[in-house]
Amino acid sequence: METGNILPFKSLSENVGHFNLVGKTLLIPEMNKIGCRLLAATFISFGINAVVMETGKDIRLGLEHSSGKECYPCHVTLGDVLYHMRMEKDKKGRAFNPSDYIYFMPEAEGPCRFGMYNKYQRIVLDSFPDLRGLKIGSLTTMDGYSLEGIIEESKVSDLKKASFFAIVIGDILDRILWRIRPYEKEPGLADDFIEDATKKMERSFNSYAPERAFNRILSSLEEVSHKARDIIDPTIPSKPVIGIVGEIYLRSHIYSNQDLIRSLERYGAEVVNASIGEWINYITYNKLRESGSMLRLKFKQLRLSEILEELKKITRFFVELRYQEFRQKQAYTRTGAIIDIYQDHKVAHLERRLQEKDLFTFDIGTEACLSISGILEYMRGGFNGIVNVYPFTCMPSTVTSAILRPLMSRSGIPYLDTSYDSSIPPGREAAIRTFMYQAQQHMSRMGRSKNPVYN
Repeated sequence: METGNILPFKSLSENVGHFNLVGKTLLIPEMNKIGCRLLAATFISFGINAVVMETGKDIRLGLEHSSGKECYPCHVTLGDVLYHMRMEKDKKGRAFNPSDYIYFMPEAEGPCRFGMYNKYQRIVLDSFPDLRGLKIGSLTTMDGYSLEGIIEESKVSDLKKASFFAIVIGDILDRILWRIRPYEKEPGLADDFIEDATKKMERSFNSYAPERAFNRILSSLEEVSHKARDIIDPTIPSKPVIGIVGEIYLRSHIYSNQDLIRSLERYGAEVVNASIGEWINYITYNKLRESGSMLRLKFKQLRLSEILEELKKITRFFVELRYQEFRQKQAYTRTGAIIDIYQDHKVAHLERRLQEKDLFTFDIGTEACLSISGILEYMRGGFNGIVNVYPFTCMPSTVTSAILRPLMSRSGIPYLDTSYDSSIPPGREAAIRTFMYQAQQHMSRMGRSKNPVYN
């Protein structure tokens, strides 16, 4: 190989990590449409130019520059950033400078392949000479998604709190949409409403997020909730309630899951998807668990100098988790007083549910912890069917399916695995129709969830 063609591995440490975002354009891949828009609005309110990239415009770019062994979200997000940068280069011409942008791609600890996305995508970006200056801003679960270094220190705490709140409000707007769309008075009313509602909440975060004026943001949410309630046609009979779990990107990204929720609704479902806030709470909760385990180990080893450090970590994550739970409950409570959306649950409750059934353990980690316990909660809540959504060959979701399929069969609750890659399965529609027929039969026999609060 010619020396000039060798890509140095130091790029993985120098060009992936925490970078100051001031004066840069932050490129956010779309995962859940509403939440990402509110997150971008929050960053903008703190003086950061944030953009949610268009998604699914050219998936071929992602597939062309990958081996096929990566899971589907890697292909989609890689295609999105390559497409966006190509459009920026065409638009700006000679004024284009890749170092003006920072591509947001967080990571998680293994064994999920998501932890390697930013490393692999760094290698791909470095293979384009005109994109080597594009840095990848990566938050990691190893430090609980710390925002240190991306903005001046005095604003870090406020930005993290406002960002989490944006994610929670995005979850709630999603649940409002899923609550009203199956019962809308006229086709299209719910979609028009949610677009207007998202714009209103974007303006609210732009105005109030830096001051942490969350009550004003909640007042805007209450106005939105009143309007949503008026879209529901009370004469439409109740429909089977379907719960969705699975890999966080696939179950949230409409393009990747081929608009699964709308497909289920077309065949008579009311759908509840697992939230994004649940994952953020899980990361904080898990860091608290790990710090507690390390503290016990330090005591046994009599490493007194390290005990204080672990106590500091425990205090930090305990306070963060309680704050997150408080804000989440506050938002769901005020919305639920107006429209009966399904509430979210505490992660500690999910762990207790796993311990009761002895099916899995948080000690193993991965998203399977949340999916398995989430399914148990759906079952307890009287849901009429459950769908597990994941990328083809996803290990945590395959584990979830292996553990839950026998249980679902014995319980008589309809269950559907839906794995995705860049193709459209030929039997997809038939499988969804069959599943929904079973869900209708289940509701006829067992009724449906009457209480929207299942935490």
